[in-house]
Amino acid sequence: MSRFVRASKYRHVFGTANKRDQCYDNLKVTRSAWDTNLVTANPLFISVNLEASGGGAFTVIPHATTGKLPDNLPVFNGHSAAVLDTDFNPFNDHIVASASEDTKAMIWRIPEGGLTENVSTPTVSLAGHGRKVGHVLFNPVADNILATSSADFLVKIWDISTGQEKMELAGHADIVQSISWNWTGNLLVTTAKDKKLRVYDVRAKSAVQEAACHQGVKGARALWMGNSANIVTTGFSRSSDRQVFIWDSANLASPLKQEQIDTASGMLIPYFDADTNMLFLAGKGDGNIRYYEWTDDDKGLFPLSEYKSSDPLRGIGFLPKRACAINEVEIARAYKVHPTLIEPISFKVPRKSDAFQSDLFPDTIGPDPTMSAADWLAGKTQAPKLINLEKGFVPAAPKEFVTSAPASVDPTPTTGAPPMTEKEYQDAYHSLRKENDELKSVLAQRDARVRQLEAQLEGLLKERS
Repeated sequence: MSRFVRASKYRHVFGTANKRDQCYDNLKVTRSAWDTNLVTANPLFISVNLEASGGGAFTVIPHATTGKLPDNLPVFNGHSAAVLDTDFNPFNDHIVASASEDTKAMIWRIPEGGLTENVSTPTVSLAGHGRKVGHVLFNPVADNILATSSADFLVKIWDISTGQEKMELAGHADIVQSISWNWTGNLLVTTAKDKKLRVYDVRAKSAVQEAACHQGVKGARALWMGNSANIVTTGFSRSSDRQVFIWDSANLASPLKQEQIDTASGMLIPYFDADTNMLFLAGKGDGNIRYYEWTDDDKGLFPLSEYKSSDPLRGIGFLPKRACAINEVEIARAYKVHPTLIEPISFKVPRKSDAFQSDLFPDTIGPDPTMSAADWLAGKTQAPKLINLEKGFVPAAPKEFVTSAPASVDPTPTTGAPPMTEKEYQDAYHSLRKENDELKSVLAQRDARVRQLEAQLEGLLKERS
């Protein structure tokens, strides 16, 4: 064994959990088995998926509203089935997107100061998928561009300012399990249940790279590693060992690095901090959070330490770097999901000086978009706008969200006598809506089955040739 310890300014990073009264308590967190983080954070709020009877709901909580929350917590409850994922608009802290089992994604406007009452009507409703929508993810450089993935094997790209679907990414032979944008927002990496890793040139609507990924039967995730060309994936081997692979997105022939973690059964949730090159790994059902440092020069993934706890986590989300406590040398803050509790965990580097630590806090992604949705759709590519953190966190000024998406119009029945009362009108509307959703679901299932059979046939033909 070497007598030398590898030098790293992050070697002594330690995680500290907040006290109970500084957590978000008395929450009914969703029990859905769908693999998402369950919690998302932006500089003003955290969003968490909730268990709701007769529909789907999630809530947003201001960071300062800690302690035991009221039983009648205000929620967004416009979905008719369980909410599976949420994501905040990176350029407007008062806009959040949600994905649900009801085949829709929705865009919501958060009142200043947070929710004071239930909100049932979204600002924009995005209908186009044929089966449940599992993930939503905003573009990191272009304003109002949103990606959604669904159990219909498709990824769709939307302009939320108009409510229109702009692109569709096909080619998956099974359910899409994760999506991630690259640094400049022109490529998207996906993992799917068919055990393939795919890199899409989104505006060309085509997969530019494809490779066999983790071969275990459980799910896999992919995440772009900051401003590099590398991708990190987590998943399982055929013998159910948990694995981490690092890939070069330009060549997916084989991973740059392969690590066997352990034999636990929980999905590994990755988070990569582009400013520090640190990779955080949190396993569902685990109490600990591991963190590593990646170096491009050595192609090395070096273990740093781990945060230990006896309480297993169900999900985890991280705060954007610009909102961390820079004056306390906080390089990351995680929000750990318990069954009824969200627990903030602060990761800090011990330093004696109170001065700004420029080596720990390089310029980071700011709150302003690099381009408009129209520029991005026209093919423009540009890196995110960066800001300096020396002055600490400064909340962005509230922005107005303007959409030209058409308001939903209730359909009128075309057969039989016209409804004469409000109740008859509502009954007819809900009957037609249910029939329409059922037909769409049947068609989507058939389309998915056709794509699956085509993929199998293509594989058989390749084997014979």
